[in-house]
Amino acid sequence: MSAWFFVFVWGAVAINLYFVGLMWQAIGWTAIDPVTTILVSFPLAFPATWATARWIRGLMDEAEA
Repeated sequence: MSAWFFVFVWGAVAINLYFVGLMWQAIGWTAIDPVTTILVSFPLAFPATWATARWIRGLMDEAEA
């Protein structure tokens, strides 16, 4: 089930990482390139997908009870 979530979670992680990179400009750092953001977010999406799957499973268990 969590394999289906991976694509969506990867996109969410990439968007959040990109926005953090944009906020870094306020303190003088350079923004993160969108391609770099996508590549860096790929390994970060695995634990985020696991957490998302556990959260969804908990919601499903609560709905059944």
